[in-house]
Amino acid sequence: MSEHLEHIFAKALELPPVERAELVERILSSLEFPARKTIDASWAREAEERINTFEKGELPSIPVNDVFKKIDKL
Repeated sequence: MSEHLEHIFAKALELPPVERAELVERILSSLEFPARKTIDASWAREAEERINTFEKGELPSIPVNDVFKKIDKL
């Protein structure tokens, strides 16, 4: 890895977990590869299935503040 890339990586590691995940998603989104559409479609189906399961009452919910507290501990 170049020195410049090492510096960027070190700075990225200083970000909170949610912002690091956002950065990863933005970098991955900037890459064009054929499987991306298939992967996105699979995730969309998964999200729909989870929403349906939640709406049927088959999936418990967790308060958002609890989720963020857990993320902040990482």
